[in-house]
Amino acid sequence: MPEVILLDLKLPKIGGLEVLRRMRADERTRRIPVVVLTSSNEEKDILTSYDLGANSFVRKPVDFAQFVEAARQLGLYWLVMNEAPPS
Repeated sequence: MPEVILLDLKLPKIGGLEVLRRMRADERTRRIPVVVLTSSNEEKDILTSYDLGANSFVRKPVDFAQFVEAARQLGLYWLVMNEAPPS
């Protein structure tokens, strides 16, 4: 199982919020930390993400170098500093 999931809201066949809803409803994936990483700046998306159990909401930087740095920092926090629930 993954240690953390970076989830975009804008997916081709099923929306990211529906993916999150299904993950939280499934016992196998319920506790995996989910970081919504998206270009959306809609307040509704932020609120719904947290209501559905997202652990964090991060806007994707447009600049590639800034995106790479944001991904690095997310990895550092969620994979090194964060203590995940026991499996």
